[in-house]
Amino acid sequence: MKNKIKQGYNVFALSFWLISGPADQALDWTTLSSSTRSSIKSSYTTAGIKLIVSAFGSTDAPTSTGTDPTTTANNLATFVIQYGLDGVDVDYEDFNAMNAMDGSAEAWLATFTTALREKLSAGQYIITHAPAAPWFSPKYTSGGYLKVHQTVGSLIDWYNVQFYNQGSSEYTTCTGLLTASSPTWPKTAVFQLSAAGVTLNKIVIGKPATSTDASNGYMSPSTLANCLGTAVGEGWNAGVMVWQYPDAAASWIQTVRSVAFPE
Repeated sequence: MKNKIKQGYNVFALSFWLISGPADQALDWTTLSSSTRSSIKSSYTTAGIKLIVSAFGSTDAPTSTGTDPTTTANNLATFVIQYGLDGVDVDYEDFNAMNAMDGSAEAWLATFTTALREKLSAGQYIITHAPAAPWFSPKYTSGGYLKVHQTVGSLIDWYNVQFYNQGSSEYTTCTGLLTASSPTWPKTAVFQLSAAGVTLNKIVIGKPATSTDASNGYMSPSTLANCLGTAVGEGWNAGVMVWQYPDAAASWIQTVRSVAFPE
């Protein structure tokens, strides 16, 4: 592998594909020659790492701006196929649409995911979503991500749940992260999501690499490692997602997986 800093991971996401087209690292990927992309992709494959693109992020608000979900999905799928990637992480962060609780966000995501999976077949391409953890809460009377899961969860490989940026003390202890979230965002800890019907081994725990990579929600790598070990002991084994490279280098993931997923 050409870049050993990513050792210990099995998926790496380029940020971001936007409604307007690729930006940041996704744009950089398009500027490489076909042969260079092929060589890099081959090195990732040899190392057991899938290379995907992250869509939307905080820049886009696709539902609020009236973006057609089917057209958007088709454009994204075309990008993935054209540039030889392994799939998509749907980082939908249209908070205004979701917080409206009128069903528009859930409907948009369902239509979008269905169209995306029609173009990116299961088994050949990865489709993941990266929802904010509170979006699974029963506080979302329109259903939130529980509704999304009920509608199109079978088309989604897993959820990179963002257990950060949700409040200064939210999801910062093993209890709050795994078994009992706070009253602010009730029933959104990992095993509470499972009890609500989300497939346990689709619940990937997302955390920031350092305290400066997010507003809040940070846990030290060693503390997080122990929490993951506890979760595995209770039957969970979905894994962990981290924001962001290069802060989350090989040393970070080596520590975090040392108890639950030792290499």
